[in-house]
Amino acid sequence: MKPIQKISLQQIDTSDETFCVNFMSDLQNLRSAIEEIGLIQPVLLREKQDGYRIVCGFRRISVMNELGNPEIESRVFEKEEMDDLQLFSISLHENLTSRGFNTVEKAIALDKLVHCFQVDPPAVTKNFLPLFSLESNEKILNTYLSLAQMEDEVKKYVLREEVSRSNIRKLSALSPDDRKDLLSFFSSLKLGENRLREMLTLLEEISRRDHCTIREIFHRQEIQAILSQKKLTPSQRTERVKEVLMDFRYPRMRQMEERFEKRRRDLSLPPGASFLHPPFFEGKGLRVEFQFETLEEYQSILSSLSQIANKKEFQELIQNTA
Repeated sequence: MKPIQKISLQQIDTSDETFCVNFMSDLQNLRSAIEEIGLIQPVLLREKQDGYRIVCGFRRISVMNELGNPEIESRVFEKEEMDDLQLFSISLHENLTSRGFNTVEKAIALDKLVHCFQVDPPAVTKNFLPLFSLESNEKILNTYLSLAQMEDEVKKYVLREEVSRSNIRKLSALSPDDRKDLLSFFSSLKLGENRLREMLTLLEEISRRDHCTIREIFHRQEIQAILSQKKLTPSQRTERVKEVLMDFRYPRMRQMEERFEKRRRDLSLPPGASFLHPPFFEGKGLRVEFQFETLEEYQSILSSLSQIANKKEFQELIQNTA
């Protein structure tokens, strides 16, 4: 490596992204620092026939170009000094000590190791996953490799919503068209990690059972009617959409729910009292709940409940949950 020298920015090929893993880089802090105190760390370049290739320092070079600086302090590797994989490894370590990588940048780096620098996946799993503070696990490597192949809008969504690895795997199982349509669908909802997992699971299961695309599911009238209700908050839309998807996925359970609700209404229960079935109708028996504030209310509810015992609707409820 040559001593630090100033290299003209015009001689640096910024279109060569062989060693670049940047994604959605926030340059504001870097720009402010360079404007205030100048460049602290020289960039790493490699000689090429007609100029220089960037090894490490894409963000710094971008900012220096924006600020109108004609040259930049650099350390330069000669053409045959190191091979591409060695240079890429140096770039990764330099970035890890200075700024770290977001989830998508880790995916891009791992993808380049496998597909650009031809490192065997087992070697990447053993030697490079720990570098990114990831467990040495083939499943984890495959998760990040699948993320690297996804569309940029999906990658931005993964970063913005801090999507987990398990949900990244669910997204990777979808077609590019389905992923693209899902983003517009999810934009009107409020999805935490658990809700996202539930939605993706339900959509996948409905799509597989009904032999239809994800797009066809959320363009059904029942869902579009919910999305068109502007007065609903994102959280309310999310809950109602989930209920509709549950109906699509478990139509028999929905029918059972409707029959149960009809019989419960026909019982004319006293205010503050209710009968509850086992979750998903899995299990036996009924649970009664009631609320009261005074002894008189308590006695009144008990009296009303005791009179229900002889009603046909109550006996049917018991039979259906026995």
